Amino acid sequence: MNRMAILVTDKIGKSGLDLLRQHADVQEAYGLKGDALKAAIANADGLMVRSGTQVTADILQASTRLKVVARAGSGVDNVDVPEATRRGVLVVNAPGGNAVSAAELTIALLMACIRKVPQANASLKAGEWKRESFKGMEIGGKTVGLVGLGAVGKVVARILNGFCARVLAYDPFITDEQADRMGVAKVDLNLLLRQSDVVSVHVPLNDATRNLIGASAFSTMKNGVVLLNAARGGVVDEAALLEALKSGKVSAAGLDVFAQEPVVAGSIAAALIACDNVVATPHLGALTHDAQEKVAVQAAEQMVLALQGKQPQYAVNQPAKNEASAAVAVI
Repeated sequence: MNRMAILVTDKIGKSGLDLLRQHADVQEAYGLKGDALKAAIANADGLMVRSGTQVTADILQASTRLKVVARAGSGVDNVDVPEATRRGVLVVNAPGGNAVSAAELTIALLMACIRKVPQANASLKAGEWKRESFKGMEIGGKTVGLVGLGAVGKVVARILNGFCARVLAYDPFITDEQADRMGVAKVDLNLLLRQSDVVSVHVPLNDATRNLIGASAFSTMKNGVVLLNAARGGVVDEAALLEALKSGKVSAAGLDVFAQEPVVAGSIAAALIACDNVVATPHLGALTHDAQEKVAVQAAEQMVLALQGKQPQYAVNQPAKNEASAAVAVI
Protein backbone atom coordinates (compact mmCIF):
# COMPACT_ATOMS: atom_id res chain seq x y z
CA MET A 1 0.00 0.00 0.00
CA ASN A 2 1.40 3.39 -1.02
CA ARG A 3 2.06 5.90 1.74
CA MET A 4 0.40 9.26 1.70
CA ALA A 5 2.39 12.13 0.18
CA ILE A 6 2.66 15.49 1.94
CA LEU A 7 4.09 18.64 0.36
CA VAL A 8 5.57 21.25 2.74
CA THR A 9 6.08 24.61 1.02
CA ASP A 10 6.98 26.85 3.99
CA LYS A 11 9.52 26.10 6.69
CA ILE A 12 7.98 24.62 9.84
CA GLY A 13 9.44 23.38 13.10
CA LYS A 14 11.44 20.15 13.05
CA SER A 15 9.11 18.46 15.53
CA GLY A 16 6.22 18.88 13.12
CA LEU A 17 8.20 17.52 10.19
CA ASP A 18 9.30 14.51 12.24
CA LEU A 19 5.68 13.76 13.12
CA LEU A 20 4.59 13.97 9.48
CA ARG A 21 7.39 11.64 8.39
CA GLN A 22 6.12 8.98 10.78
CA HIS A 23 2.92 8.74 8.74
CA ALA A 24 3.69 9.87 5.20
CA ASP A 25 6.32 10.63 2.59
CA VAL A 26 7.24 14.29 3.01
CA GLN A 27 8.59 16.57 0.30
CA GLU A 28 10.01 19.91 1.41
CA ALA A 29 9.92 22.47 -1.41
CA TYR A 30 10.05 26.03 -0.16
CA GLY A 31 9.10 29.19 -2.00
CA LEU A 32 7.17 27.54 -4.82
CA LYS A 33 4.78 29.69 -6.85
CA GLY A 34 2.70 29.43 -10.00
CA ASP A 35 3.41 26.50 -12.29
CA ALA A 36 6.14 25.13 -10.03
CA LEU A 37 3.70 24.90 -7.14
CA LYS A 38 1.01 23.38 -9.36
CA ALA A 39 3.43 20.69 -10.55
CA ALA A 40 4.55 19.87 -7.02
CA ILE A 41 1.02 19.69 -5.61
CA ALA A 42 -0.31 17.47 -8.40
CA ASN A 43 0.57 14.26 -6.56
CA ALA A 44 0.18 15.46 -2.98
CA ASP A 45 -2.43 14.17 -0.56
CA GLY A 46 -1.66 16.91 1.94
CA LEU A 47 -0.24 20.43 1.75
CA MET A 48 1.42 22.08 4.74
CA VAL A 49 1.91 25.86 4.62
CA ARG A 50 2.53 28.88 6.79
CA SER A 51 1.83 32.41 5.54
CA GLY A 52 4.25 32.43 2.62
CA THR A 53 2.33 30.13 0.27
CA GLN A 54 -0.80 31.48 -1.41
CA VAL A 55 -3.18 28.56 -1.81
CA THR A 56 -5.41 30.04 -4.50
CA ALA A 57 -8.23 28.43 -6.47
CA ASP A 58 -5.99 27.58 -9.43
CA ILE A 59 -3.44 25.97 -7.12
CA LEU A 60 -6.13 23.83 -5.54
CA GLN A 61 -7.40 22.85 -8.98
CA ALA A 62 -3.97 21.52 -9.93
CA SER A 63 -4.40 18.38 -7.82
CA THR A 64 -7.05 15.69 -7.91
CA ARG A 65 -5.51 13.89 -4.93
CA LEU A 66 -5.35 16.71 -2.40
CA LYS A 67 -7.33 15.91 0.73
CA VAL A 68 -6.16 18.44 3.30
CA VAL A 69 -4.41 21.80 3.57
CA ALA A 70 -2.85 22.51 6.96
CA ARG A 71 -1.84 26.01 8.03
CA ALA A 72 0.90 26.03 10.69
CA GLY A 73 -0.59 29.07 12.38
CA SER A 74 -3.97 30.55 13.18
CA GLY A 75 -5.07 32.66 10.22
CA VAL A 76 -6.08 31.04 6.93
CA ASP A 77 -6.43 34.18 4.81
CA ASN A 78 -3.78 32.81 2.43
CA VAL A 79 -5.99 29.79 1.66
CA ASP A 80 -9.05 29.96 -0.60
CA VAL A 81 -11.27 28.15 1.88
CA PRO A 82 -14.48 28.32 -0.22
CA GLU A 83 -12.71 26.73 -3.20
CA ALA A 84 -11.18 24.08 -0.96
CA THR A 85 -14.65 23.31 0.39
CA ARG A 86 -16.09 23.01 -3.11
CA ARG A 87 -13.33 20.57 -4.02
CA GLY A 88 -13.79 18.48 -0.88
CA VAL A 89 -10.44 19.57 0.56
CA LEU A 90 -10.33 19.95 4.33
CA VAL A 91 -8.56 23.02 5.71
CA VAL A 92 -7.11 22.82 9.22
CA ASN A 93 -5.05 25.25 11.26
CA ALA A 94 -3.18 25.52 14.55
CA PRO A 95 -4.90 28.18 16.67
CA GLY A 96 -3.37 29.19 19.95
CA GLY A 97 0.07 27.70 19.42
CA ASN A 98 1.58 31.09 18.68
CA ALA A 99 -0.67 33.12 20.98
CA VAL A 100 1.93 33.82 23.65
CA SER A 101 4.56 34.89 21.11
CA ALA A 102 2.13 37.16 19.25
CA ALA A 103 0.86 38.65 22.50
CA GLU A 104 4.37 39.30 23.79
CA LEU A 105 5.29 41.07 20.55
CA THR A 106 2.18 43.23 20.91
CA ILE A 107 3.35 44.28 24.36
CA ALA A 108 6.87 44.87 23.03
CA LEU A 109 5.47 47.19 20.35
CA LEU A 110 3.35 48.96 22.96
CA MET A 111 6.31 49.60 25.24
CA ALA A 112 8.52 50.65 22.35
CA CYS A 113 5.87 53.19 21.29
CA ILE A 114 5.03 54.73 24.65
CA ARG A 115 8.64 54.85 25.90
CA LYS A 116 10.10 55.80 22.50
CA VAL A 117 12.72 53.08 22.79
CA PRO A 118 13.78 52.87 19.09
CA GLN A 119 14.15 56.64 18.78
CA ALA A 120 16.11 56.94 22.02
CA ASN A 121 18.33 54.02 21.03
CA ALA A 122 19.09 55.59 17.63
CA SER A 123 19.83 58.96 19.24
CA LEU A 124 22.17 57.49 21.82
CA LYS A 125 24.03 55.45 19.20
CA ALA A 126 24.48 58.69 17.23
CA GLY A 127 26.36 60.14 20.20
CA GLU A 128 23.50 62.32 21.49
CA TRP A 129 22.11 62.68 25.01
CA LYS A 130 18.61 64.13 24.58
CA ARG A 131 16.67 62.75 27.50
CA GLU A 132 13.83 65.27 27.43
CA SER A 133 13.12 64.48 23.78
CA PHE A 134 12.03 60.98 24.73
CA LYS A 135 9.64 61.59 27.60
CA GLY A 136 7.07 58.79 27.53
CA MET A 137 4.03 57.63 29.45
CA GLU A 138 3.13 54.80 31.79
CA ILE A 139 0.63 52.14 30.78
CA GLY A 140 -0.48 51.62 34.39
CA GLY A 141 -3.78 53.37 34.95
CA LYS A 142 -4.36 53.92 31.22
CA THR A 143 -7.22 52.41 29.22
CA VAL A 144 -6.32 49.83 26.58
CA GLY A 145 -8.96 48.67 24.11
CA LEU A 146 -8.62 45.22 22.56
CA VAL A 147 -10.47 44.75 19.28
CA GLY A 148 -10.95 40.99 19.52
CA LEU A 149 -10.47 38.74 22.53
CA GLY A 150 -9.45 35.43 21.04
CA ALA A 151 -6.35 33.38 21.84
CA VAL A 152 -3.91 36.28 21.42
CA GLY A 153 -6.18 38.96 22.84
CA LYS A 154 -6.70 36.92 26.01
CA VAL A 155 -2.95 36.72 26.66
CA VAL A 156 -2.54 40.44 25.96
CA ALA A 157 -5.34 41.16 28.45
CA ARG A 158 -3.67 39.03 31.10
CA ILE A 159 -0.37 40.85 30.66
CA LEU A 160 -2.04 44.27 30.73
CA ASN A 161 -3.82 43.35 33.95
CA GLY A 162 -0.37 42.83 35.42
CA PHE A 163 0.50 46.39 34.42
CA CYS A 164 -2.64 47.63 36.24
CA ALA A 165 -4.15 48.97 33.02
CA ARG A 166 -7.89 49.25 32.52
CA VAL A 167 -8.74 46.78 29.74
CA LEU A 168 -11.75 47.10 27.44
CA ALA A 169 -12.62 44.55 24.78
CA TYR A 170 -14.90 44.44 21.77
CA ASP A 171 -15.80 40.89 20.80
CA PRO A 172 -19.36 39.81 19.91
CA PHE A 173 -18.54 36.17 20.61
CA ILE A 174 -17.69 36.39 24.29
CA THR A 175 -20.12 36.93 27.13
CA ASP A 176 -19.92 39.58 29.80
CA GLU A 177 -19.19 36.80 32.30
CA GLN A 178 -16.26 35.50 30.24
CA ALA A 179 -14.84 38.98 29.92
CA ASP A 180 -15.25 39.60 33.63
CA ARG A 181 -13.31 36.42 34.46
CA MET A 182 -10.44 37.80 32.36
CA GLY A 183 -10.47 41.13 34.14
CA VAL A 184 -11.83 42.84 31.03
CA ALA A 185 -14.86 45.06 30.47
CA LYS A 186 -16.83 44.05 27.37
CA VAL A 187 -18.01 47.11 25.43
CA ASP A 188 -19.19 48.02 21.95
CA LEU A 189 -16.63 49.15 19.39
CA ASN A 190 -17.56 52.85 19.47
CA LEU A 191 -17.23 53.06 23.24
CA LEU A 192 -13.89 51.26 23.09
CA LEU A 193 -12.59 53.69 20.46
CA ARG A 194 -13.80 56.74 22.41
CA GLN A 195 -12.33 55.76 25.77
CA SER A 196 -9.05 53.98 24.94
CA ASP A 197 -5.61 55.52 25.27
CA VAL A 198 -4.28 52.53 23.33
CA VAL A 199 -6.18 50.49 20.72
CA SER A 200 -4.81 47.05 19.87
CA VAL A 201 -6.15 44.88 17.03
CA HIS A 202 -6.61 41.12 17.48
CA VAL A 203 -8.94 39.91 14.70
CA PRO A 204 -8.33 37.97 11.47
CA LEU A 205 -8.70 39.51 8.03
CA ASN A 206 -11.99 38.71 6.33
CA ASP A 207 -14.92 40.53 4.74
CA ALA A 208 -16.23 41.54 8.16
CA THR A 209 -12.95 43.02 9.39
CA ARG A 210 -11.28 44.47 6.28
CA ASN A 211 -10.53 48.17 6.97
CA LEU A 212 -12.42 47.87 10.25
CA ILE A 213 -10.10 50.50 11.68
CA GLY A 214 -10.46 53.26 9.09
CA ALA A 215 -11.11 57.00 8.88
CA SER A 216 -14.37 56.79 10.80
CA ALA A 217 -12.77 54.76 13.60
CA PHE A 218 -9.84 57.18 13.86
CA SER A 219 -12.20 60.17 14.07
CA THR A 220 -13.88 58.48 17.06
CA MET A 221 -10.61 57.86 18.94
CA LYS A 222 -8.99 60.14 21.49
CA ASN A 223 -6.46 62.64 20.27
CA GLY A 224 -2.96 61.19 20.76
CA VAL A 225 -4.11 57.55 20.84
CA VAL A 226 -1.58 54.75 20.31
CA LEU A 227 -2.53 52.09 17.74
CA LEU A 228 -1.15 48.54 17.66
CA ASN A 229 -1.64 45.90 14.97
CA ALA A 230 0.16 42.59 15.27
CA ALA A 231 -2.82 40.63 13.93
CA ARG A 232 -3.41 40.94 10.18
CA GLY A 233 -2.63 43.55 7.57
CA GLY A 234 -5.73 45.01 5.96
CA VAL A 235 -7.74 45.23 9.18
CA VAL A 236 -6.33 48.75 9.58
CA ASP A 237 -6.82 51.10 6.63
CA GLU A 238 -3.21 52.10 5.99
CA ALA A 239 -4.04 55.34 4.15
CA ALA A 240 -6.32 56.45 6.98
CA LEU A 241 -3.67 55.55 9.56
CA LEU A 242 -1.04 57.57 7.69
CA GLU A 243 -3.30 60.63 7.76
CA ALA A 244 -4.05 60.08 11.45
CA LEU A 245 -0.34 59.92 12.24
CA LYS A 246 0.38 63.07 10.28
CA SER A 247 -2.43 64.98 11.97
CA GLY A 248 -1.44 63.87 15.48
CA LYS A 249 -4.73 62.04 16.07
CA VAL A 250 -2.55 58.93 16.46
CA SER A 251 0.58 59.77 18.45
CA ALA A 252 2.33 56.48 17.71
CA ALA A 253 1.69 53.16 16.00
CA GLY A 254 3.24 49.74 16.48
CA LEU A 255 2.84 47.62 13.35
CA ASP A 256 3.89 44.04 12.68
CA VAL A 257 1.61 43.36 9.70
CA PHE A 258 0.77 45.11 6.45
CA ALA A 259 -1.81 44.85 3.67
CA GLN A 260 0.88 43.70 1.24
CA GLU A 261 3.84 41.67 2.46
CA PRO A 262 6.71 42.05 1.90
CA VAL A 263 6.29 45.82 1.90
CA VAL A 264 7.28 47.37 -1.44
CA ALA A 265 8.96 50.72 -2.01
CA GLY A 266 6.56 53.53 -2.80
CA SER A 267 3.58 51.90 -1.08
CA ILE A 268 1.50 53.42 1.70
CA ALA A 269 2.97 50.80 4.05
CA ALA A 270 6.47 52.00 3.17
CA ALA A 271 5.39 55.56 3.98
CA LEU A 272 4.04 54.36 7.33
CA ILE A 273 7.29 52.62 8.18
CA ALA A 274 9.20 55.81 7.39
CA CYS A 275 7.23 57.82 9.97
CA ASP A 276 9.25 58.75 13.06
CA ASN A 277 6.33 57.83 15.32
CA VAL A 278 5.91 54.31 13.91
CA VAL A 279 7.63 51.23 15.32
CA ALA A 280 7.47 48.49 12.69
CA THR A 281 8.57 44.87 12.45
CA PRO A 282 8.38 42.43 9.50
CA HIS A 283 5.55 40.13 10.68
CA LEU A 284 7.44 38.69 13.63
CA GLY A 285 4.44 37.90 15.85
CA ALA A 286 4.70 34.13 15.68
CA LEU A 287 8.38 34.04 14.82
CA THR A 288 9.88 32.52 17.93
CA HIS A 289 11.47 29.10 18.27
CA ASP A 290 8.85 28.20 20.85
CA ALA A 291 5.82 29.17 18.76
CA GLN A 292 7.12 27.59 15.56
CA GLU A 293 7.57 24.22 17.23
CA LYS A 294 4.12 24.43 18.86
CA VAL A 295 2.21 25.31 15.68
CA ALA A 296 4.19 22.83 13.58
CA VAL A 297 3.28 19.95 15.88
CA GLN A 298 -0.34 21.09 16.20
CA ALA A 299 -0.79 21.48 12.43
CA ALA A 300 0.94 18.14 11.78
CA GLU A 301 -1.35 16.40 14.26
CA GLN A 302 -4.39 17.89 12.51
CA MET A 303 -3.13 16.80 9.09
CA VAL A 304 -2.40 13.25 10.21
CA LEU A 305 -5.88 12.90 11.70
CA ALA A 306 -7.46 14.20 8.49
CA LEU A 307 -5.42 11.88 6.26
CA GLN A 308 -6.40 8.96 8.46
CA GLY A 309 -10.06 9.79 7.91
CA LYS A 310 -10.52 10.97 11.50
CA GLN A 311 -12.07 14.25 12.63
CA PRO A 312 -9.43 16.91 13.37
CA GLN A 313 -10.16 19.34 16.16
CA TYR A 314 -9.33 22.48 14.21
CA ALA A 315 -11.08 22.13 10.85
CA VAL A 316 -12.13 25.53 9.51
CA ASN A 317 -14.40 24.44 6.67
CA GLN A 318 -16.55 21.69 8.12
CA PRO A 319 -20.19 21.78 6.86
CA ALA A 320 -21.43 21.91 10.44
CA LYS A 321 -19.41 25.05 11.18
CA ASN A 322 -21.45 28.23 11.42
CA GLU A 323 -20.28 30.56 8.66
CA ALA A 324 -21.15 33.73 10.50
CA SER A 325 -19.07 32.69 13.49
CA ALA A 326 -16.15 31.76 11.28
CA ALA A 327 -16.29 35.12 9.54
CA VAL A 328 -15.47 37.18 12.61
CA ALA A 329 -13.80 34.68 14.93
CA VAL A 330 -10.92 36.36 16.69
CA ILE A 331 -7.25 35.45 16.96
